[in-house]
Amino acid sequence: MLEITIEGRGGQGGVTLAKLIATAYFLQNKHAQAFGVYAAERSGAPVQAYVRIDDVEITNHNQIRRPDHLIILDRTLISSALLRGLNEDGWVIINAPQAPLAFADVFSGRLVAAVDATRIAIASGLGTRAVPIVNTTVFGAVAQVMGLRIEDIENALEHLKFGEPNFRAAREAFETVRSQRIDGAIRRPAPPAAPSRIATLFDFDVGGPPRIKTGTWANRQPRRRTLTAPCNHVCPAGNDVRGFIEAASAGEYDRALQILLGTSPLPGVCGRVCPAPCMEMCNRRTYDEAVNVRELERYVADHGKPPAVTQPWRAERIAVVGSGPAGLSAAYTLARLGYRVEVLEAGDELGGLLRTGIPAYRLPRDVLDREIAHILRHGVETRVHHAVDRKELLRLSREYDAVLIATGLQEMQGLNLGGPADTIIQGIAFLDQARCDRISMRGLHVLVVGGGNTAIDAARSTRRLGAADVRIVYRRTRQEMPAIKEEIDEALEEGVKLDELVVPLHIRTDGVGALLTCQRMRLGEPDDSGRRRPVPETTEDAQFDVRCDRVILALGQSRDTSILPGGSAIHADRLFLGLTQSTIFTCGDFASNDGTVAGAVGSGRRAAWHVHQTLTGEDLFPPPNAAVAGPQYIATQIFSHASQRQGALAPARFRRSSFVEVRQGFAHGNGRHDPMDEARRCFSCGVCNECDRCVDHCPEGIMARDPDGHGYHFDESFCKGCGVCAAECPRGVVYMAEL
Repeated sequence: MLEITIEGRGGQGGVTLAKLIATAYFLQNKHAQAFGVYAAERSGAPVQAYVRIDDVEITNHNQIRRPDHLIILDRTLISSALLRGLNEDGWVIINAPQAPLAFADVFSGRLVAAVDATRIAIASGLGTRAVPIVNTTVFGAVAQVMGLRIEDIENALEHLKFGEPNFRAAREAFETVRSQRIDGAIRRPAPPAAPSRIATLFDFDVGGPPRIKTGTWANRQPRRRTLTAPCNHVCPAGNDVRGFIEAASAGEYDRALQILLGTSPLPGVCGRVCPAPCMEMCNRRTYDEAVNVRELERYVADHGKPPAVTQPWRAERIAVVGSGPAGLSAAYTLARLGYRVEVLEAGDELGGLLRTGIPAYRLPRDVLDREIAHILRHGVETRVHHAVDRKELLRLSREYDAVLIATGLQEMQGLNLGGPADTIIQGIAFLDQARCDRISMRGLHVLVVGGGNTAIDAARSTRRLGAADVRIVYRRTRQEMPAIKEEIDEALEEGVKLDELVVPLHIRTDGVGALLTCQRMRLGEPDDSGRRRPVPETTEDAQFDVRCDRVILALGQSRDTSILPGGSAIHADRLFLGLTQSTIFTCGDFASNDGTVAGAVGSGRRAAWHVHQTLTGEDLFPPPNAAVAGPQYIATQIFSHASQRQGALAPARFRRSSFVEVRQGFAHGNGRHDPMDEARRCFSCGVCNECDRCVDHCPEGIMARDPDGHGYHFDESFCKGCGVCAAECPRGVVYMAEL
């Protein structure tokens, strides 16, 4: 007769494992017996099950005292006491990630096999992370050790009507179980300890905390953690998005602004022009609609009171070349660190493309001026009309302790279309002329080439300057356009036309005016950008003419490296080291070509940290983010559905002829546009907001608030590891850690 004892915990499936082993042998025409020790044990409590196999009818129905083999479903149960009565040549099969040799101190001289059944079960979706069901997984390991075949496993699982995940788990365990004899003398089990006193109803403290410590039942216990919210993880500026929204949800706009200004000096700018990847990653997006982070950032920037500024106190002087978002961010960060900073700008005003390349209907000048003024209040000095070439850069490197290049993308990409020179204009140059009211488009037919934000801005500005007809031609489809989606929608509302899958070829003139010959395209295989490559159509009507008076090119820009000394290189960490061995750094689009204001802000701050680390040795770079709290961590079922609130929008019929700001933002107290209501939609992913659900749902009553009212603690000596607290945590903060 073959006798097997199974030691496990309630909820792991030990009794079912006994039935599986018995069924495998029963299907081989053996006599089999399987049963468990049933009592009032709950999930997590120690339980035993037994299996007997014989060639003849089994008449013994008692518990097994001298097993041939021992199976341990939970390594927290491992004890030398389990060896009492075990056949000295029998197997000890353990559910554990370690190799058998790791248990030499307990099972010296024994045949030991180990399989990480818990991991396999969780990966196969058997049970939950709090209480994985490991029976079918361990069955695969037992079959391998006992000399059964894969077919025997499959026949038993099919006979008992188990699903495919159980087949996969059993097969993986069959293939990965590790076994060996652990050399050494056999250790005799120690005598059992005297039983603890059992509490009764007549004890003086009836109604108080239990006196029987049941913490040893647990194979897992709750732990607390802070995860990274997805919005924080993807924010190019490095903002604490979740944190500022939490403050805004309480109406604490000053605190919310202080959080934003900790990483970005341009929240009012970014709240208007950022493409908002945080909203694309928002967990709420998979539930109903993303939190409107961009409008919340704008509202906080416009209504919060900024904190007190600091003044330079260090002796070192830093020059920042360029006053776009990267240069302003670097100057701001360095000034807050105490450095004396001077910003050098080739134009007549600070702001770079924020001023010259973004129309006022998207970014009002007073907003940009307000945020630049806050930067300058930190003691930052400026010089305008100060262009920097290679010679000047070398001079600056000798005069200043460090130089930071933030000149952005200066070289415009063009097309050789031919035709009259006055017919074609670059998009960035056009936007600057429109800003200064130095160009008119009244009555003209205008064609804009490109699909980014500059193309959309140029088309919408042209409409406002009185153009009779404005058309955008783009070589891919609208879906692939890199411009902000809302900006495309608003352009179409304002009467701008969009021709997709079209490439301009050349311009010619006839007796009436200019004609632009275009080529129809179709999408082929993806290119290096991941987008499908446009390829020419070959039909008879694949080429066609469009009459136009002006063509605006918005095809992107590239950096002008003529400023760099010979032999220079821009490295991955954006640190520039030329032949001068000077302390010169680069940031923003000049270094990375990220192409967004938020990306430039983040790059400028990191470059400032590089400068600081080089000059002082102090490392201000934050540690790597904790795990990201993706949708799988959020208990969405406890939240109510609520649609996204939008900021007010000026009607299209008024927008077509005015550069007044299109988006009017949130309005406090207005239900449709209230910022606090929108901020309260945030799940606050990965961070405890003290909702008390773990306390309220703990069946043992062992979780409680800390004495100061913030945070929680629990009594491990009575925790049975049931996992209810982790299952009820809405944000993935409470989790079950394996002991």
